[in-house]
Amino acid sequence: MNVADAMTPRSEVVTVSIPGTRDDVLEYLQERGFSSVPVIKETEGGEEFRGIVSRDALIERPDEDQLALLVEEVPTISADTTIEAAAQLMVGEGERRVPVVDGRLEGIITITDVIRAIANGDVDGDRIVGDLAERDINCVYAETPLTVAERELSHANVPYGVVLDDDGDMTGMLTEVDIIEVARVVEGEDDTGDSIANQDDEWAWEGIKAVGGRYMPTRNVEIPVEPVSEFMTGDVVTVNKRRTAAEAAQLMIEHDIEQIPLLSGDELTGIVRDIDLLQGL
Repeated sequence: MNVADAMTPRSEVVTVSIPGTRDDVLEYLQERGFSSVPVIKETEGGEEFRGIVSRDALIERPDEDQLALLVEEVPTISADTTIEAAAQLMVGEGERRVPVVDGRLEGIITITDVIRAIANGDVDGDRIVGDLAERDINCVYAETPLTVAERELSHANVPYGVVLDDDGDMTGMLTEVDIIEVARVVEGEDDTGDSIANQDDEWAWEGIKAVGGRYMPTRNVEIPVEPVSEFMTGDVVTVNKRRTAAEAAQLMIEHDIEQIPLLSGDELTGIVRDIDLLQGL
């Protein structure tokens, strides 16, 4: 099976265009639940692919508003590449979405596309998930403010947190998508005063630099401070170590999720992420 058989064709790919702003990207991430969006530029010679803007870039570069300066160069792939080779590229480069480019953007192949191929039996899915699961599990407390949990996920450099209750038992799952869905951009003004201002509070995405006694426009992405328990998914899908990669992939597609906790009886023993299933190919 080749990339052409699994990719989303250009006619169905959501893109953003240069010139544009971070707000354009945030809108798509919230509406579609994507991890990144391809960026194009219309030229006299036609459409040019310029790169992607990821949700990580929005968080890590809070002082940048212009879309052109948030674009990241990423590996590309051709439509006749095998799915297995595409999976190896995603794992090796840590990319969730790889543009399919042949002079111009022809489509995009995502981890979900590869997971669907595993689920459908188009590629090998016989590996046991107990051999593929990660044993280091990122966890957050159910009553942690969502603002704090967002920082915890960022510092752990993972897109999820298994939510634990007062007894240390799993009670839900929180993902970056859950946070993006409730984030909102807030515009305003701050009085800079006559001296250098302190940094914003710890959850602000853009610091304010004092340039004298006047007002400066600010932009923050506001995240609710209510506890994680109000935003998490409470009905968690799980697997045991004897399930195959194909069975785990089917669960991911059915429930539209990227990771599944691994249980031994009632004990949480690992996490199976979609990228882990790709490593089994």
